[in-house]
Amino acid sequence: MTQQVPSTEPDLAGVRNFRDVGGLPTVDGRRVRHGVLFRSGHLAHATEEDSAFLDSLGLHTIFDFRNASDQKLEGPDVELPGVRNVNLPLSDPADGAEFWKMVRDGDLDQLRELLSDGKGATRMIRSYRKLIKERTAEHSQVLRALAEDSVPALMHCAAGKDRAGLSIAVTLLTLGVEREAIVADYLKSNAKHRRYKVRRSSTSASAYSPEVMELLSPLFDARAEYLSAAFDTIEETWSSVEVYLEQGLGVTPEIRERLRERLLD
Repeated sequence: MTQQVPSTEPDLAGVRNFRDVGGLPTVDGRRVRHGVLFRSGHLAHATEEDSAFLDSLGLHTIFDFRNASDQKLEGPDVELPGVRNVNLPLSDPADGAEFWKMVRDGDLDQLRELLSDGKGATRMIRSYRKLIKERTAEHSQVLRALAEDSVPALMHCAAGKDRAGLSIAVTLLTLGVEREAIVADYLKSNAKHRRYKVRRSSTSASAYSPEVMELLSPLFDARAEYLSAAFDTIEETWSSVEVYLEQGLGVTPEIRERLRERLLD
């Protein structure tokens, strides 16, 4: 029996961007069940109190979409007793050691060259499209696991915004959740208390100047245009969500129905 989470969002000290996606409406009038599907940023810095809360959720599986570079930077997730941890690396939308070194260490001129004139947002849009087209095996694995035995489940990456956000969006599409509701949940990652903390090597004021932060913002924002690009890629590549699910992800109507039984009220 799964645990019902409180209606008020928990105040977690070391885990950012945590939320239950329960309550989101489907196009046929049902709702995502509370206490079965959660999303967050990484769990590497979870405090004892955070861990106790996460333990109270009765989680079966944690899907960690971080890659080796993420884990080296932030550390491994805290271990929760009896919970299966599945590391399923997905490409970071700002992937590449040299790119992130520039984000952390680059001066203003370098950041302008890298990110100005819409280049940052263009990079993010291109990456969301790539995640849809090239990560069908991973998204299929997640959906099949949820249909079999993996709930309650928590999905996370580093910030809980891009890789986890897109994986949650694919799951919600599979459940038939209204498109506007999927976007609205995704955009919640922009709340100040949920946002990933930007790390810069220098502690000087100029390292976090308004112009620097403006240049970096496309990388750390959740923008509707990013998710729209992912949805457009599904339509352009497979013609419809149904074809994407069946041919792209191998999710049969039977699997989809099992998912709905497990995750919907």
